[in-house]
Amino acid sequence: MSDDAVVKRLKVIVKEHGGQLALANAIGVDQGFISKVINRKQDVSYYLIRKLCFQLKYSPEWLILGTGDKMIHKQDSAKLITEIQMLRTEVDILHARMRAYELELQEIKSLPGNQTKQQAG
Repeated sequence: MSDDAVVKRLKVIVKEHGGQLALANAIGVDQGFISKVINRKQDVSYYLIRKLCFQLKYSPEWLILGTGDKMIHKQDSAKLITEIQMLRTEVDILHARMRAYELELQEIKSLPGNQTKQQAG
């Protein structure tokens, strides 16, 4: 995703909502956060995209890729976004578990008895 393209579309959203402060209030973020993203002092985040899509019903496809309808018009689309978010959360949980298992495996490998077995094998 090109941040420049997303920022360009964010500027359209800001204009539609009557300015940065009005948009920030509409999605529950600080106006400074919106300003930093627009002025490229902060990267476009999943957090901001999620807020714009869920709270204001902007299409993630339009916001990220610049294709499709600007707004979500169908209930099915909102349901799909929710399902994608749930899957993303599940993936994050699985990644955390994998990291924990990798650390546990490293601990097991570092035990004194295992080093001897590894060297003999």
